[in-house]
Amino acid sequence: MEVIASTAAGKVNNRSSDRVMEVLLYIFAVFLLLILIYPLYFIIIASFSDPSAVGNGQVWLLPKGFTFDGYKELLKHENIWIGYRNTILYTVAGTAIGLVVNISAAYALSRKDLVGRKFISLFFIFTMFFSGGLIPTFLTIRDFHMYNTFLVMVLPFSVVVYDIIVARTFFQSSIPGDLWEAAQIDGCGNLRYYALVVLPLSKAIIAVLGLWIAVGYWNSYFNALIYLKNPNLYPLQLILRNILITNQMQSSLGSGEAANIALRLANMMRYSVIIVSTIPIMCVYPFVQKYFNQGVMIGAVKE
Repeated sequence: MEVIASTAAGKVNNRSSDRVMEVLLYIFAVFLLLILIYPLYFIIIASFSDPSAVGNGQVWLLPKGFTFDGYKELLKHENIWIGYRNTILYTVAGTAIGLVVNISAAYALSRKDLVGRKFISLFFIFTMFFSGGLIPTFLTIRDFHMYNTFLVMVLPFSVVVYDIIVARTFFQSSIPGDLWEAAQIDGCGNLRYYALVVLPLSKAIIAVLGLWIAVGYWNSYFNALIYLKNPNLYPLQLILRNILITNQMQSSLGSGEAANIALRLANMMRYSVIIVSTIPIMCVYPFVQKYFNQGVMIGAVKE
């Protein structure tokens, strides 16, 4: 009886300690969540606050001097809508091309019957550590007549070796080889098997890579800065950057009341720019969230 009582007491103690640990983990998780969410929340309330209140540290929980002036001033620039149009086109086209190229390459490298698979994989991995540099890349793009064109934003940089490695690992660990043998028996060829069997089973990794590629294209401005000279082809990020630089230059070169007004407008637009450029791509995330964890974890399994 004493043994049974001690065993029961031990189980009760274990349950109590588990509950305490669970509560501590929840508290820690909430604390981390607040740390991650607060910077975004601060940007939102700062975009609706008076710049002087933000600069004096008075804004930390609620907006001070509530105003839409930052957004009004930002939306006065008509080229913002041109930037939105271009960025959406670059993101959609670039994501489609990137998925086709990277997913197809990853599937090919995942096949054990691919001749020279190890050499091709090493060739891809080599490019992650060594590259020709900016000047040779610029000369190559110019010689291919893609400089200052739509294609320069979506085609030359569509291959991402990291995405290929993640997708290849996903195919190797999640697509059984027996499926290919069964498909062969039914008379299915490589392309048909890839299109009708592999891709429908790979929604998770396609959604994850699609989100990664889309975010990369949406936030890209350096390639446009180097390879575009036509303002009508500028993406949103580059246009917003130019607007901020112009306002800051006006405030620094001016004097008196005009300089103060320009500085105030520049400070108001600083946070509005972040919101305007971030909200659209954030709206896409909920639609792929259910695939995100699954895709990343499966793609991260070691061979």
